[in-house]
Amino acid sequence: MSLDHTTEGFQFDRDTRVEKRSDGEFTATLTDGWTTFTSHPNGGYVLGTALNALGQGLTQPDPLAVSAFFLRPAAPGEATVRTETIREGRRTATGQVVLEQGGKEVLRATATYGDLAAEGRVLHLEGPPRLPAPDECLVPAEFDAPEGLTIAHSVQYRYPARPGWLDGKKDGHPHVEFWMRFADGRDADVHSLPAMVDFAVPAVLEIGEFSTITVELSVHVRARPAPGWLACRVFTKHVSGGLHEEDMEIWDCEGTLVAQARQLAMLL
Repeated sequence: MSLDHTTEGFQFDRDTRVEKRSDGEFTATLTDGWTTFTSHPNGGYVLGTALNALGQGLTQPDPLAVSAFFLRPAAPGEATVRTETIREGRRTATGQVVLEQGGKEVLRATATYGDLAAEGRVLHLEGPPRLPAPDECLVPAEFDAPEGLTIAHSVQYRYPARPGWLDGKKDGHPHVEFWMRFADGRDADVHSLPAMVDFAVPAVLEIGEFSTITVELSVHVRARPAPGWLACRVFTKHVSGGLHEEDMEIWDCEGTLVAQARQLAMLL
């Protein structure tokens, strides 16, 4: 998978660019354009950089399933990305990727690629979020170019109502629905979705908790998204042992489910 020349002028593509050093080895430069409350680059952004390298060595075009383990926080700066093809089949191809900084592993992921052009039965027992149109939703003032939270400069969010946690309110229901898109107008595609499933504000803020450390992230890319805003649903059902799961669904503006994810994260 090479860089899509229709998107190469956009920030996400510049910031996830990799340069091939030798077979299976690439270099990358992680930027400070995707930092979160922790001041570290967002894990989804780091995963997107790693998959940009992995996809170049696989014959199938679309990431279908990704499982990533985050071993330590990333930092803006140089990184080495090592890839390995595990199996090339008729319908799927599977590989492994490791992203390192300073000689230490930051992320290790396995991914299976295929072709989402295939057609088949469609069944959804629950539909997309029912949201007002994006231009009828609000941008919380805290999300409007905040200092030290650069991901909020790179990604736009629209909420149907002001999130209660911003005002110290805890409704006990960690379930949030909102619109999302890249701030520079780049449309989402199958190569950005594995990163975007980690761009949500943690739902556990609605119960007075805050998660910062993702242990593992599993992503399923379900379809190629239509251009436009993405309708998102993020929720947590279980908190125990200092950990919680977080589920994320992304639907395109035509009501198609395009990505799902579940991560296990540590509470701060």
